[in-house]
Amino acid sequence: MVRHGQRIAKPRVAWRPLDGILLLDKPTGLSSNHALQRVRHLLRAEKGGHTGSLDPLATGLLPICLGEATKIAGHLLGGRKAYRTVARLGVETDTCDADGQAVANRPVPDLDRARLEALLPEWRGRIRQRPPIYSALKQGGEPLYAKARRGETVEVGEREVEIESLRLLDFGPDWLALEVVCGSGTYIRSLVRDLGSRLGCGAHVIELRRLWVEPFRQPQMIELDALAALPEAQRLACLLPLEAGLVGLPSLVLDAADAARLAHGQRLPVSAAHLAPGEAVAYDAEARAIGLVEIDPTGAVTPRRIFRQSAPTDHA
Repeated sequence: MVRHGQRIAKPRVAWRPLDGILLLDKPTGLSSNHALQRVRHLLRAEKGGHTGSLDPLATGLLPICLGEATKIAGHLLGGRKAYRTVARLGVETDTCDADGQAVANRPVPDLDRARLEALLPEWRGRIRQRPPIYSALKQGGEPLYAKARRGETVEVGEREVEIESLRLLDFGPDWLALEVVCGSGTYIRSLVRDLGSRLGCGAHVIELRRLWVEPFRQPQMIELDALAALPEAQRLACLLPLEAGLVGLPSLVLDAADAARLAHGQRLPVSAAHLAPGEAVAYDAEARAIGLVEIDPTGAVTPRRIFRQSAPTDHA
């Protein structure tokens, strides 16, 4: 019998080793870490990480890496990404998006497509960009947003980023819709802030959606509610193998003997003379990724990150 006021203990989660990548369609209003923890609980995965934070306001592709796939999170984080955003003109906010407080209001000039198109080349290619003070970038081991929320003065230096493509999709009297393809470290909020400054009226992001992350150029995403509604076996079927995140990297297929040596962290002399020096993925004869390796000019193979994936039977 449960007495009045007595708390009922929640059943403990039976965590399990689980390797793979889930292409989550993150909902608005949820932090990336909160979304990650929801996925971990739904799949009962022991270990997980995401590949690049999306702001709470943002939606779209958030690759969730589970188990051994967390070892390639840095590789995915460094890949190109595409976004669609809507900017509100005439208002600046402290966070550079609609979740912040307005800090300035200015009249919006008359806009036409020719004028807007003439401005966009300023933000194409390699550019210098100052990240927002409300960002997850760390300074002294602490995220900038934590300092900003305490009212501390936050100094953020410019850094170089790359914007491969910037297209004007549509516009109205006080808004713009843009599509952006960019490299790692680019802040769409900063881009919108700077564009608004160039127009002389200020701007902030009111909508942001991540469309794709390399190598997932045409992602089949799943929403959290849809994942939760599935039976467990179907949830597991939503996971992509770790190997799906390594598409595009040079590959090296090893025989059983060399695969075993590499899996134990041993260097392989002159096993990849046919590949250019640099990073590659080593596979066994069954196309199962063994690890990320470095190939030197002689063709020798040095292990960098070894994958120790659990067998599918371990997921039950």
